[in-house]
Amino acid sequence: MFNLHEIRVRPVCSTEEQRFQELMHAHHYLKSLPKISETIWYAASLQDQWIAILSFSAAALKCAPRDRWIGWNFRHQYDRLKWITNNSRFLILPDWHLPNLASCILSLCEKRIAGDWQTRFGHPVLLLETFVDPQRFRGTIYKAANWIYLGDTKGFSRIRNGYSETASSPKMVFVRPLRPDARTLLSQPFLNTGGHRIMLSAEHMQSLPSFFEDIPDPRRSQGRRHRLSTILAIAAAAILCGMRGYESIWEWANDLSQNARSRFNCRYRDKRYHVPSLYVIRDVLVRVDPEHLDRVLQRWNQRYGQQDESLAIDGKTMRNAVDEKGNQVHIMSVVGHDSKTCFAQKKSVHCQSPAATKPNAPTKSKSPSPCLTPFPYKAKPSPPTPC
Repeated sequence: MFNLHEIRVRPVCSTEEQRFQELMHAHHYLKSLPKISETIWYAASLQDQWIAILSFSAAALKCAPRDRWIGWNFRHQYDRLKWITNNSRFLILPDWHLPNLASCILSLCEKRIAGDWQTRFGHPVLLLETFVDPQRFRGTIYKAANWIYLGDTKGFSRIRNGYSETASSPKMVFVRPLRPDARTLLSQPFLNTGGHRIMLSAEHMQSLPSFFEDIPDPRRSQGRRHRLSTILAIAAAAILCGMRGYESIWEWANDLSQNARSRFNCRYRDKRYHVPSLYVIRDVLVRVDPEHLDRVLQRWNQRYGQQDESLAIDGKTMRNAVDEKGNQVHIMSVVGHDSKTCFAQKKSVHCQSPAATKPNAPTKSKSPSPCLTPFPYKAKPSPPTPC
C-alpha cells in the first residue's frame, strides 16, 4: 500500500530522455513520439521509482470542438496556440495501475506545468487539451481530474501536406483550463500575456546566416567548430519564434530537423548536421558587438519584415541616467499594433534633468518635449535582439 501524497512529478532530464522513449515505445499503443515544437516530458515517481510518464507538446493546429468552446477569432487563433499544450502521451507503467493514481498525477502536472513552461519557453500556458480514442478508452481519468469533455473530432488525421481525405477514427476532446479566466483571455480581442512569436519559413532560415557573415568574430580562431553566422542566425531565429534565455534558444536549436539545420549552415560531420552547444551560444551572445548585431537585424527586417497599419509610441525617462551636461536619458519605443513587435528604440539626451533646470524655470510646458523625436510611419518592425 502506498500514499498518493508521496508521488512526485518532475520534468525528464536530458540524460533520461532515451529511457523515456524506450518505455513509451515498449508500453504505449501509439509508441514513442518525438519532441514537437515546445515539448516537456514528465516522469511521476514514488521513492525514486518511475510509475508513469507523460508528454505535453504543441497544441493541435485545428480542432473544431475546442475552437468553438474558446470562441476565438480565426485572426487570433494561430498566434495564441502557444498558450495551449496537448497531453499527447500518458502512460501508467506496468504493475502500477492503481485506483486514483492517474487523476492524482494529472493534478500534480496541472499545478506545475504553467511555471515550467514559463521557465523553459518564456511564456505560461492557459489551457490543456487531449484526445482520447473512444474505441480503446472512455476518458475516465480525465473526467475524474475535472477535465471538460467538448465533443468528438471529425476523424481526419494530420498528414504532411494537410489532412487526410477520408475520416478514420474520431477522437474525444477534453480540455482543462489552468486559470478561471483562460477562456476569456484566449478569446478577447487583445491579449497581453507576453512576447510575440512568428513562424519562420525555409526562406527565412536560409537567408539569416548570410546577413551575419560580415560581423567580426570575437572568439579566437583556435578551436572554432561552428560559424559565427550560424550561431547568430540560430539565436535570432529562436527569439523570433518566442524563445527567451540561453537554455531555451539551445533547446529550440537542438529540436531542429536535419533539413532546418542545413539551412542554417550547421556543422556537418558523420553524415549529420550538428547545432552549437549551450556554452557556445551563451559565449557568443555575451561577447558579440551589439551594434553590429542590431544593424544586421535591421537589414534583414527591411527585406522580410511586415508592415503595420497603426503604431503605439511610448517614452520612458531613465532614472539616475544623466550625462555630463546634466541631461537625462530618454528612451522612445515604437510598437506595431498588428505584429506586436518593436519597430525601433531610440535614445535621446535632450531632456533636462530636474537638477539641471533653472530655479525660475516653469515646471510644465504645453509644447512637446524636444526628446520626442518623430519616427517614420512606414518603418518595418525589427525582430528582438538576441542579446
